[in-house]
Amino acid sequence: MTRDRQDRILTYLSRASTWVTAGELADVLGVTPRSIRSYVTAVKSRASPHTVVEAGPNGYRIDADGYAAFRSKAAPGSSETPRDRLYGIVRRLVDSPDGLNVFDLAESLYVSESTVESDLARVRLLLSEAELSLTRRGSTVALEGTELARRRLLSRMFREETDRGMIELEAIQREFSSQSLGAFKTDVIDMLSDRGYLLNDYGIDNVLLHIAIAVDRVSKNQRVPEPERANTEPDDGIPAALSALITKHFGVPLGAADIDYLAYLITTRAARRTEDVADPGYLNQADLDVVRTIVLNAGEEYLVDLSDEDFITRLALHVQNLLRRAHEHSYSRNPLARSIKTSYPMIYELAVYIASRLQTHGDVEINDDEIAYIAMHVGAHLQQRSRSDDLLRGVLVCPNYYDMHLLLRDRITLMLGDAIEVVRVVTRSDVSWADLDADIVLTTIEPPVPDESIVVIQPFFTEGDADRVRQVVSRVRRVHRRALIKDEVLQYFDASLFVRNAGAKDEAGMIRQLGELMVARGIIDEAYVDGAIERERMSSTAFTDSLAVPHAMAMTARSTSIAIAVNESSMPWGENRVNVVAFIAFSASERASFQRVFDQFVEVFSEREDVQRIVKKSVDFGSFIDELVRTMDS
Repeated sequence: MTRDRQDRILTYLSRASTWVTAGELADVLGVTPRSIRSYVTAVKSRASPHTVVEAGPNGYRIDADGYAAFRSKAAPGSSETPRDRLYGIVRRLVDSPDGLNVFDLAESLYVSESTVESDLARVRLLLSEAELSLTRRGSTVALEGTELARRRLLSRMFREETDRGMIELEAIQREFSSQSLGAFKTDVIDMLSDRGYLLNDYGIDNVLLHIAIAVDRVSKNQRVPEPERANTEPDDGIPAALSALITKHFGVPLGAADIDYLAYLITTRAARRTEDVADPGYLNQADLDVVRTIVLNAGEEYLVDLSDEDFITRLALHVQNLLRRAHEHSYSRNPLARSIKTSYPMIYELAVYIASRLQTHGDVEINDDEIAYIAMHVGAHLQQRSRSDDLLRGVLVCPNYYDMHLLLRDRITLMLGDAIEVVRVVTRSDVSWADLDADIVLTTIEPPVPDESIVVIQPFFTEGDADRVRQVVSRVRRVHRRALIKDEVLQYFDASLFVRNAGAKDEAGMIRQLGELMVARGIIDEAYVDGAIERERMSSTAFTDSLAVPHAMAMTARSTSIAIAVNESSMPWGENRVNVVAFIAFSASERASFQRVFDQFVEVFSEREDVQRIVKKSVDFGSFIDELVRTMDS
């Protein structure tokens, strides 16, 4: 647990743009500030000679260069912590078919026999989900289970020892003494491209980990038993090509069982190009029909257009592989899962709806990583269909000098056409500034009174001008979004639905506590509360480091309302700890409000400083509303 908390401190500091106090870190981890100082000291010792954390009067902050150097040189299993020792014992057990002597193991690890016995008890817990068991005869302990199960365990341990982000090829090469993965990956990508496949690069490194493990195990003469019957599935020649590439790059020929399994893993991380899906036997028509039905229902439920057949086909190709992975519990890791949930909560919510229906259809479990992949499909589709009214209306003020204003307008359109639509050009110097009806004004002359929506630019529009304009565009859009929902959100709050320092111990307890307030007022029934808890089990609703937004997927509330708890001390919520819990109940008649409110409500609580201020100053319902309005107006 200590090592995990050290890692969480580093991750939290790496995401913060300013100094972070010990009190804030303590609240994030659910420990005391004194413990934070101990953890930081341990982090510094562990990272030596690199300086990864700076300490000062204002708290702590990450040293970006030192942290990058530390991460690049830190190999899995390189630190002597209890978890590292545990994983080291498992690695030895996997590599020792005849077992290990407990006394020899203790001596080699420079620990007592009682420590090893304690570690072996933890090994049994680790093996409980790995289809493996630990057997003992006298002083000898050994693993019992299949070779494939052992490899899956090695893969799982490696992923847990690395950060949540991308699995780095260098780390795999260090762990399994394989120096050819980069060139091998290039050849695999070329091989799949030649056969009409599009690759999920976020998932392919996970397959490379399996390949490195297979090569390492076979080089130690630990093979997967060959099947009694040959694989009859269509393969596009992928197994044979993969076998040749593995032999070429690693010099270790793998058996048919290994090759078939690795080819299967690769093809579940790739998909045929949409123009090739007419190939019978590849895209299952039943899967396509199910995906179409689910997606159209999702579009009706959330009032978005998901009816495009190309989008449905691409998603069906992905879902077909997703279901195969889920049945095998061989999920694809997604390093963007957290950022997608935080930045695009509405899109993520659509993905959760789709995933929940797929779970029921396929009788499988779909985790957060796979939900995030669905969200990437949905988000890409909706982004392509974004309308021109998403652009800000701009006015250009450029006093006439021959045709300079025309050149300037064309330059602005070229560089900022995805953000601004220039709807009017003013070519006079005697400007009636008050009559410029636009979201943003770009001007080559100084306005008489500075204004946040007016940006002074050069007659020859530069990259620096474009950067400054984009910053203003971002601010104006944020103000517009918050203004649109401020009055709407405020009408959903009520003093009787506000709790300060709620005492719930877990997510279900908090949902029930807030849900009871709504039930008592006749807003929802117990079924809605149960639905919110079921939705929470599907995927955590902690959309930011400080905010959870539990809700049911069915919009069956009698009226739209928000019950909110603001807690000085954070509580565990999924993998996060949150200070603010907003239980939202939406009614079907106000379905359109869901899109506007959901994204923007999460955005309001996305800034760490804003949340800290709201938590600190919201001593009652009135002060909470005051702070919320102040945040929305900022």
